[in-house]
Amino acid sequence: MHEYLIEGGFPIKGTIRTSGNKNSALPCIAASLLTDEPVILYNVPEIEDTSVMLNILQSFGAHITSLGKNKWKIEAKEIVPSVIPVELSKKIRASILFAGPMLARCGKAEMSPPGGDVIGRRRLDTHFLALEQLGARVTVNGHFSFTANKLIGTDIFLDECSVTATENALMACVLAQGHTVITNAASEPHIQDLCNMLNAMGAKIYGIGSNILTIDGVERLHGCEFSIGPDYMEIGSFIGLAAVTKGNITIEGVRDIDLRPVKVGFSKLGISWSQNEDSIVIPSVQEMKAVGDVGTKIPKVDDAPWPGFPPDLTSIMTVVATQVEGTVLIFEKMFESRMFFVDKLISMGAQITLCDPHRALVSGPSILHGDHLVSPDVRAGMAMVIAAMAANGESRISNVYQIERGYEHLVERLQALGAHIQKVEMEN
Repeated sequence: MHEYLIEGGFPIKGTIRTSGNKNSALPCIAASLLTDEPVILYNVPEIEDTSVMLNILQSFGAHITSLGKNKWKIEAKEIVPSVIPVELSKKIRASILFAGPMLARCGKAEMSPPGGDVIGRRRLDTHFLALEQLGARVTVNGHFSFTANKLIGTDIFLDECSVTATENALMACVLAQGHTVITNAASEPHIQDLCNMLNAMGAKIYGIGSNILTIDGVERLHGCEFSIGPDYMEIGSFIGLAAVTKGNITIEGVRDIDLRPVKVGFSKLGISWSQNEDSIVIPSVQEMKAVGDVGTKIPKVDDAPWPGFPPDLTSIMTVVATQVEGTVLIFEKMFESRMFFVDKLISMGAQITLCDPHRALVSGPSILHGDHLVSPDVRAGMAMVIAAMAANGESRISNVYQIERGYEHLVERLQALGAHIQKVEMEN
């Protein structure tokens, strides 16, 4: 077991390149099961979650070959529809993403309930309902069993705008017989990546980027080469880190269109950046002042399905708001346990009132001091790293496995920017 030791109060500076989008890489890895031809994926982040997904592929009989840094060749020529090992499925919520492609390819999928971040109730009903409408039979009895003699295209209305349910439905219906319409589909950049990869494999998906997707089923898909898009969650995290440490950094490999909702959120905290083709520059001098709504109302940063502000960045914004002059309301609408990490920020000196499970009122700027923190999930863990780097003194963060599930080589990359952070063996 490892933990991070962080000495706060040092600004970051330099240039960093964005990793591939974790939330794109996971469904794209699962989608490689839809063909018996080789699939080559580029810009795959080297994180725990992608490693687990690749291990699940191998458990089905796929051959995985590393072609160098962030490049993988996947050959799923002969697939055995076996049960996903419990020790793998419980590590990652994205294990549910194998239901759609295994049904389409083999007519069968079995798995234990998926694991992942404990950030509140994360229902799977939408997955089951979508697959059932395509003709699958779903059995839930301690584990999940999916079977189908044939998948038939249909008109699907998702009862919630779920990212992973949209992905599962897409991967099932591209090989279904006939025409499918998915309404209330998620449309995040990672959904768009998956659609573009499937089309590169020969699928016929239309309406990419909207919440109504139409799909004409095809008999088979072929192999492809596909590059995973940039991780705008990571970009948002580094923007927040630069702001609270008064750092000056350049982030390369960004896709400006992905950052439009992120930019709106940060602008409410008086934080901005300049754009240079595929890079952005975050200056050391920021206003860092809450920008009130019309009538001097307290500004609100609230999340929503794409193209709303990303839910995964609300934890980051909560920490950034502690260093901003004025009061900000952070409203996390989607997960009722995500904001519970704020007690640790309060112990560090933050002025935060947790109004209810979804809303936190943050007043600043606050002088934070180092503390012992425990990462509860990927994004709250990164938020704690940001808080520790803004604080006076030393902080110790445990359970860093959770952070490294979503951030590639975080310690080394932050050290290259001048951060005083070490990864050490955890003391008894």
